[in-house]
Amino acid sequence: MEEVQIGRVYRHFKGNYYFVENIAYDSETKERMVVYKPLYPREDGRAIWVRPEKMFLEAIPDRPDNITGQKFRFVISKDMEKNYLS
Repeated sequence: MEEVQIGRVYRHFKGNYYFVENIAYDSETKERMVVYKPLYPREDGRAIWVRPEKMFLEAIPDRPDNITGQKFRFVISKDMEKNYLS
């Protein structure tokens, strides 16, 4: 399985972009979790999100809301290469 790259921008299959801040580990299961934030304005402000890495990288079924045509939930963006860590 591929690993998520810290400091990269990923595009969600619904079209929005997210910045991967870090990898965390579940304290009970030791499962790798992706720590990421949206790069677009949201009503909930500057929320930080956490999702299991397996789910972050999973293949998605054919869905009507997959506006990007991606095969995976998140893919590294070729459109946005800015370093958001600095």
